[in-house]
Amino acid sequence: MGLACEEPLPDGSKASSSSVRAVMRANRGKDTGPEVALRKELYRRGLRYRVDTRPIPGVRRRADLVFLGARVAVFVDGCYWHGCPEHYRPATKNAEFWQRKINGNRDRDRETNEILRAAGWTVIRVWEHEASRTAADLISEVVRARRE
Repeated sequence: MGLACEEPLPDGSKASSSSVRAVMRANRGKDTGPEVALRKELYRRGLRYRVDTRPIPGVRRRADLVFLGARVAVFVDGCYWHGCPEHYRPATKNAEFWQRKINGNRDRDRETNEILRAAGWTVIRVWEHEASRTAADLISEVVRARRE
């Protein structure tokens, strides 16, 4: 019979424990539940899009959904990772590191918005907690207006 024991953290790991590391590794970069729900709703409405794509070739920024012809980029932002004003709760362990990380994500989000808008794109940011139907209403309206 084997005994359960905690594995040591690898060198350079920023996690405070192996259980925290397991949670961090399980976080997905794409195809999250909120993204998939939004995509299904948009597809049901007849809208077609690209997934996890660079709106501007050569610029290292990927949008969750890209409507190329309409030049609309959609980002589904996680409440924790992007600092949702409604749901974000600061980390208690390694708080300084995580605050810098979240602030860096916010700064990058603002910069991404500026880069895309300067290139003629419309940027839509949706929080993961928003209802997919509500988000799809807004996105559908913007995409259809931009196509006209």
